[in-house]
Amino acid sequence: MGFLIRLLVNALALYLVTRVYAGVTFAPGAGAGAVILAALVLGIVNALIRPVLLLLSLPVNLLTLGLFTLVVNGVVLWIVAAVTALNVAGLGAAIIGALILTVISWVLDAVVNALGLDGGRD
Repeated sequence: MGFLIRLLVNALALYLVTRVYAGVTFAPGAGAGAVILAALVLGIVNALIRPVLLLLSLPVNLLTLGLFTLVVNGVVLWIVAAVTALNVAGLGAAIIGALILTVISWVLDAVVNALGLDGGRD
């Protein structure tokens, strides 16, 4: 149950990013299924590819005191856009979109935890 709630929270966050920021949109005619699929792909990419990217960019990340993580998050969003109905205007738009996605996801996660809907997750 916790996985399903987390998936829906990510889907809602992705949808809200497309409503707030014009650089990240869904393809015309994309429905709720496309949003949920993009959230599922985002979760898979975050679990499998993002750690590898962070490890490979560790020297640059140390030199920039962690700010290069924003670029890695943008690349992750760009990868998701490449395989789903999500459209990103470019790498800069992907970085800004990933930053907005992080903030929106953090707020929604706090709301879910406050309501006790997190499925017992700590």
